[in-house]
Amino acid sequence: MAGLREIQNRIRSIKDTRKITNAMYMISSTKMRKAREALEHTEPYFYTLQAMMDRMMRHFPDVSHIYFEKEEPEEEHRLGLLVITGDKGLAGAYNHNVLKLAQQFLDGRDAVVDLFVVGELGRQYFTGRHIPIEENFQYTAQNPTFGRARWIAEKLLEKYQSGELNEIHVIYTRMENSMLSVAEDKKMLPLRRPVMPQIPLDVRQEEFRIEPSEKALADIIVPNYITGFIYSALVESFCCEHNARMQAMESATNNADELLHDLGIMYNRARQAAITQEITEVCGGARAQKQKSNN
Repeated sequence: MAGLREIQNRIRSIKDTRKITNAMYMISSTKMRKAREALEHTEPYFYTLQAMMDRMMRHFPDVSHIYFEKEEPEEEHRLGLLVITGDKGLAGAYNHNVLKLAQQFLDGRDAVVDLFVVGELGRQYFTGRHIPIEENFQYTAQNPTFGRARWIAEKLLEKYQSGELNEIHVIYTRMENSMLSVAEDKKMLPLRRPVMPQIPLDVRQEEFRIEPSEKALADIIVPNYITGFIYSALVESFCCEHNARMQAMESATNNADELLHDLGIMYNRARQAAITQEITEVCGGARAQKQKSNN
């Protein structure tokens, strides 16, 4: 059995660790709540933009634009992939799931892929495997703002408009609920044309007119939609990261409590054994002294 001093040192060390894990849980909880509030304030605007695009593509299915899918695919296919990870660990399987999906994306494509990375752990992962990174957006994973989302969108759209990229995908983590987060691959550009429903002839349809043109409307709406989607993906990933860290820190705190309980029992047993040994030694010495006096 370990000595009393050794057990005391372990108990003290675990208590200090428990304070850290509990503090990290509280910090992640606060950051996640603030990020969710910021996202809820901006979501209605971008949902309206998306609905407007759907209406435009539904009423003008034959409109031709660089942002919309073409009937004939490009001969030279070059993809852009935006991967959103975290800057720090201690978040369970959050970063692992994103990087695993990104690696599967790279392995499953024959086309050239330009890699855009958000998050220090993502940069370390691809750099360690000698996978070239087109651009690394630093100081974004822990501070997802609309300005940073617009900056990323401008970089991606510039390459897409110039023809350097034919498709743009984003891999991020979407929060299904407070207990489940899913790493997801989303194709941002080109936009997929909706399936046209079969409308009966006797049903009156709404009148839809665009001024000055469909192209001018797409030039304005689509970049804003891409910016909003990237901002949403950044905030969703940020929330998922802190939600995963909350669960990991809660599990670590519970494990620390269990260890402290077991070490408390071990300490009491060791202390009781030491007391018993001292009493036995005192009684043995007293008995020996008494026998010596009688002789």
